[in-house]
Amino acid sequence: MNASRLSRLLALPARILDPLQPLFALATRWHVSWQFLKSGWLKVTAWDSTLDLFREEYRVPVLPPDLAAIVGTFGELAFPVLLILGLGGRIAPLGLFAVNLMAVVSYAHVLLAPGFEAALGQHLLWGFMLAMLAVYGQGALALDRALGAAPGRLAPGPG
Repeated sequence: MNASRLSRLLALPARILDPLQPLFALATRWHVSWQFLKSGWLKVTAWDSTLDLFREEYRVPVLPPDLAAIVGTFGELAFPVLLILGLGGRIAPLGLFAVNLMAVVSYAHVLLAPGFEAALGQHLLWGFMLAMLAVYGQGALALDRALGAAPGRLAPGPG
C-alpha cells in the first residue's frame, strides 16, 4: 500500500465523523443542561427545602448558606439556558462546570461515601462534558455562531 492510499484510508474516519460534530456538541449541550435545569427548577419550586438543604446538608465553602442557595440556583438555571441556545461562548460551559464542581465539593461527604459511586460518576461525566465544550467550543449549531460572536467550531482548524 503506497503512502497516498494509506493517507486517504487514515483520513476516512474524519471525513465520515466530522459532519456529526455539530450534532454531538448540540446533544451534549442539551443533555448536560437538562440535568441542571431540573435541579434548579426543583430548588425554586421548593425554596424552603432548598434553604434547609443549604443550611443543614450542603457544606458550601466561603459563602453563607442562604447566599449559596441563591447563587447555586441561579447558576443551575442561567448557564443551562445559555448552553441550550449556544450563547455565551465558553463562559456558559465554564460557569456550569463551576456549579458542578461546587456541588461536588459541597456534598463530598455524601458523594465520596460508599454506595454513592454512581452519583459521583454522574458529576464526573457532566464535568467532562462541560470541560469538552469549554475547550472545543459549543459547536456549529450555536446561536453565537449565527450571530458571528464566536467561531462555534468543535474541532480546531483554519478559519
